[in-house]
Amino acid sequence: MFYQVLKYVLLGPLLRLLFRPRVEGLEHVPEEGAAIIAGNHLSFSDHFLMPVVLSRRITFLAKQEYFTGPGLKGRLTAAFFRSAGQIPVDRSGKEAGQAAIREGLGVLAKGELLGIYPEGTRSHDGRLYKGKVGVAVMALTAGVPVIPCAMVGTFEIQPPGRVVPRIRRVTIRFGEPLDFSRYAGMQGQKAAVRAVTDEIMYEILALSGQEYVDEYAAKVKDAGSAAPRRKFPRR
Repeated sequence: MFYQVLKYVLLGPLLRLLFRPRVEGLEHVPEEGAAIIAGNHLSFSDHFLMPVVLSRRITFLAKQEYFTGPGLKGRLTAAFFRSAGQIPVDRSGKEAGQAAIREGLGVLAKGELLGIYPEGTRSHDGRLYKGKVGVAVMALTAGVPVIPCAMVGTFEIQPPGRVVPRIRRVTIRFGEPLDFSRYAGMQGQKAAVRAVTDEIMYEILALSGQEYVDEYAAKVKDAGSAAPRRKFPRR
């Protein structure tokens, strides 16, 4: 109920008024049935702007830190994400990744839309980074299509570290559903899930027009350096 109130009464109308999102390819999002929407992640605002333009409810796998922050701000943030039905994900270690996959499969088993950012974290410089394979494992295990999505302009309105967004128009593009039935039963094979993940990232890249870096975003952040631009690996 809170999700609907938030979307149609409280936050949704305000976001539409302020950012006037252009929406392209919305017809590619199925009206019913399970599917994964995989997008680039440029801004904290992405969590709110994508759901606003979708007629269906979407559940995101959100980083656990949104649910465990200290002080009044942390409690309010946690209450907001829980009330909106978002799922906390511990991003530390292999077992944490398996837990996230189980949670995501639970959403898909109910015939719902699952939102995921394959990069695993926000881009710190506006470029698109290498995707993690969890999205491929879930798509192949559940046998569902993946709809690529590109957020365009959200980095400019609210890059990491900026609290109050700038008021500018943004664009949200959805691509055609990707069918990976040819990889059915291969979710345990590293080469297969890497190929599926790269195909998803290629389609996001085509929609967003970003520069691509063939490194994990978290690794580049930890290194504290600007990774050179890399060509996308050939399919």
